[in-house]
Amino acid sequence: MKVLLINGSPHKEGNTYLGLCEVAKALNEDGIDTEILHVGSRPITGCTGCGVCSQLGKCMYDTDPVNEALEKMKESDGLVVGSPVHYAAASGQITSFLDRFFYAGSGFALKPGAAIVCARRGGTTAALDQLNKYFTISQMPIVSSQYWNMIHGLSHEDVKQDLEGMQTMRVLGHNMAWMLKCIEAGKNAGIVAPVMEAREHTNFVS
Repeated sequence: MKVLLINGSPHKEGNTYLGLCEVAKALNEDGIDTEILHVGSRPITGCTGCGVCSQLGKCMYDTDPVNEALEKMKESDGLVVGSPVHYAAASGQITSFLDRFFYAGSGFALKPGAAIVCARRGGTTAALDQLNKYFTISQMPIVSSQYWNMIHGLSHEDVKQDLEGMQTMRVLGHNMAWMLKCIEAGKNAGIVAPVMEAREHTNFVS
């Protein structure tokens, strides 16, 4: 089994990366393979809602990591998204990335997902709520930890001193590994996934 971790920070090995590494370390300890994909330092085109992805099976814009991540997600059993907090929200890069990643993607349903955020001080819960909405609209079970999935600090040393935050990352990794193994055990026991209903679209206009 494998989990894809996406780093949406402009700093490739910044504080968000430290948090993702702690999650990945716990997953690895429990026998789950991991890959961290850094997407935050390159310009990422926002979604234009063109709908061409429904015909191509991928996003029509191929100048950034979105389609690469879609291919990696096909081989992954779970997803972790990491972002710094910018103005009490997720980074602009990860927001543009996820808009297209989820709009063009398919096959995410029933794969566990989790988000982590990193801030110097505040705005973490708002950013975490924003990221979790991508999972809940896609029928992805959300993996939780012993506290909200956040770490705090301005520097690497600050983050390392956030012992509760780093522990939260580890517990998140172990919880995701447990959920993945439970899903696998269910499949092996013959428990079938829910039948996906055809999507109803309503615009609230009578």
